[in-house]
Amino acid sequence: MFRSAVRLAGARILRVLSLLLSPLLFPLLFLLMCIAAPPALAAPAADAPLPPKGTLVIIGGNLRPSNGAVWERIVQLAGGKGARIAVFASASGYPERSGKSLVDLFNKYGARAFFVPVAVKLAGSNYQAAADDPQLAQAVRTANGAFFAGGDQSRITMALKHENGSNTRVLDALWDMYRGGGVIAGSSAGAAIMSSTMFGRPRTVLATLKLGVAEGQEITDGLGFIGNDVFVDQHLLVRGRFARMLPAMLAKGYKLGLGIDEDSAMVILPNRDVEVIGYKGALVLDLAEASVHEGAFNVSNVRVSYLDNGDRFNIASHTFTPSEDKADGKIDPSRPYYREPLFSADILGNTTVVDLMSKLIDSDQPEAIGITLGSPTGVQPDLGFEFRFTRASDSVGYQSATTEAYSIYNVRLDIRPILIRRPLYQYK
Repeated sequence: MFRSAVRLAGARILRVLSLLLSPLLFPLLFLLMCIAAPPALAAPAADAPLPPKGTLVIIGGNLRPSNGAVWERIVQLAGGKGARIAVFASASGYPERSGKSLVDLFNKYGARAFFVPVAVKLAGSNYQAAADDPQLAQAVRTANGAFFAGGDQSRITMALKHENGSNTRVLDALWDMYRGGGVIAGSSAGAAIMSSTMFGRPRTVLATLKLGVAEGQEITDGLGFIGNDVFVDQHLLVRGRFARMLPAMLAKGYKLGLGIDEDSAMVILPNRDVEVIGYKGALVLDLAEASVHEGAFNVSNVRVSYLDNGDRFNIASHTFTPSEDKADGKIDPSRPYYREPLFSADILGNTTVVDLMSKLIDSDQPEAIGITLGSPTGVQPDLGFEFRFTRASDSVGYQSATTEAYSIYNVRLDIRPILIRRPLYQYK
């Protein structure tokens, strides 16, 4: 009897406790279930931009009207004969004259080009109002391609961006056209805007190595059509600008840089294949394994590759493919052509870097050295730099079957500061 009474009293107490605790227990159990349950896959943002389906044609400047390989490729990528190409002379000091000349040239190559009157220097025009004109934006959006002329690249971003950094309607239209499969081409200043960072008011190449770059001065924001992972520069070999790319890339954290020479172009396809066409070629700078040392500009283990006309490089896979006339011309290291020390006293000279790399890849020498130094009255006159090129285990070269042109992939570059003793010479 006593045990039964105790059992009955205990059951009643448990029932009362469960009633009292249930308002707290169920939310607690629900919270525990939410924590333990696997998270649901987040739905993509409705306004997330799609990857571009279009193509870029990045030209190093001074594109000759007779260079049909480049002009015809732009028209062909825009759809061929009758393609509507929007011409932007926004960088030019004389946009109306430059724009008319380019429209006539594109029409000569079979396009139906039209001038876009959005330019800071265009007389009698309000570039800010034009850049937000809905009808002009629609004309650009429905075009098959766009071309940016050379000049001052800061004028392009000034014309197409609001003061607060937001896009104008015409710039949004350019992005819509590019994402939809159109082509965007640009020469010189029109090439500089292709990356998200561009040179703004740069010093000379040597001064850039000595003094570095500052945000909003030497470097500034570009339009970023190529994406945020690749830095672009132009007039590359003629002006020795490959060297100024390195301080800019390091300052902004870029691992990959593409530099294109004059009268030549890089065609960037939607699959991120890069094809070089035109007179000269392009350099690929890879900083993925580079090391920076303290003091004056000092970097080691930069990988440098030279793409000649017809060569390809894939940005995503970092693979190189030589042109058809070089495919069977792989350099045999056991049969070198050059057998003397390799040295240049002006590594920033016109195409000097490619000449030295070409000799190294076809040489019995372990390294090639170039130096650069400045005027005794220039900035930091006692500071110069040594550029040391060496073959790595994966360095490879190809030579054309019909010309003496080389393609050189994956050469190691180390740059270190050197002290220049003044005077360089003395009269007796």
